[in-house]
Amino acid sequence: MKNPVHPGAILREDVLAELGISVSAAAESLGVSRVTLSRVINEHARISPNLALGLESAGVGTARAWLAMQTAHDLAGERAAGLPKVRKLGTVA
Repeated sequence: MKNPVHPGAILREDVLAELGISVSAAAESLGVSRVTLSRVINEHARISPNLALGLESAGVGTARAWLAMQTAHDLAGERAAGLPKVRKLGTVA
């Protein structure tokens, strides 16, 4: 399965670029620092619940959708890294 796109890429390409809004202007509108938003849209940081709520309040999707995209991306990354060796709970070695 292909790795789901980082939600920061969606925010960068489908929201900010489409609206013609700078990172600084978007960060100010969303109540986050420019550095925080830049890290997210450059895929170096996760979308936080706080940012997801800000996006929802700004009319850009729902917080639940942004967090679901982030979770899907994170889970795919963990699966690609390899699952740890585990046993079913309650089994004896």
